[in-house]
Amino acid sequence: MKKRRMHQLLLVLLILMVNVNFINGQYHKKLEEGFVQLFNGENFDGWHLKLKKGDSIMAKEVYAIEDGMVHVFKDMPDSLNLNTGENATHGLFYTNKKYSKYILRFEYKWGEKITNNFDEWQYDAGCYYHVFDDKVWPKGLEYQVRYNHITERNHTGDFWGAGVSLDWTATEDGKTFLLPKDGGKEMRNMNNEIYGYASPKYNALNGKWNQCEIIVMGNVYTIHKLNGEIVNMGTNLSVEEGIIGFQSETAEIFYRNIEIKEFDKFIPIEKFLN
Repeated sequence: MKKRRMHQLLLVLLILMVNVNFINGQYHKKLEEGFVQLFNGENFDGWHLKLKKGDSIMAKEVYAIEDGMVHVFKDMPDSLNLNTGENATHGLFYTNKKYSKYILRFEYKWGEKITNNFDEWQYDAGCYYHVFDDKVWPKGLEYQVRYNHITERNHTGDFWGAGVSLDWTATEDGKTFLLPKDGGKEMRNMNNEIYGYASPKYNALNGKWNQCEIIVMGNVYTIHKLNGEIVNMGTNLSVEEGIIGFQSETAEIFYRNIEIKEFDKFIPIEKFLN
């Protein structure tokens, strides 16, 4: 009799587990639906280009479209204005539309050319979002795209809060991101450079692509992912919407598969942490 009850209990537990896994699978499948191209791979419809000195002709050379990608510095010489203090090719290509609640995905890989203030910021670019002032440099929150070949440290996924603050959780020394569930201590009103997870999986100077993802819900929270892994996260943002921009800064870079999924309703952060 006891064995029978035990078998029945195990059967019930198994059915519950199957149902939970099915529900979770259906939810994640639903999250994968509804993405649209933000960059169409052919032209900059829906975008505007902006360089530091406002040179619209040069901007078209800096941001070349090639095989469905944006090839930054394709038509520019290698080592242009290298470490001279001149940085006329610093800039971004921006969406015209503002966004608030969404998942943004894109891929990038590094090229070979270096330029501008490479001595200070090695292999540096990035994606700005919640931008409320599209000057160069903008006011908004940045998903940093960077590799320091000197220290062999990847900084992709770091925050750069320009005119923006957020709450954050960090290692005990306060230097790098740590998830709350892993013991991250809370730090409030953070801005400027905020380091992400110290040892992410990444591709640097090997010619391979990296997959990046930004999950943001207005001013409530933002999550940075790199190659499928959460590498940074913030809450209580001081801004809740803005345009999106991709940088040209100190090195040749390729951007592709830029896509977005917008949400009408708020989604709790727990849905993306499981």
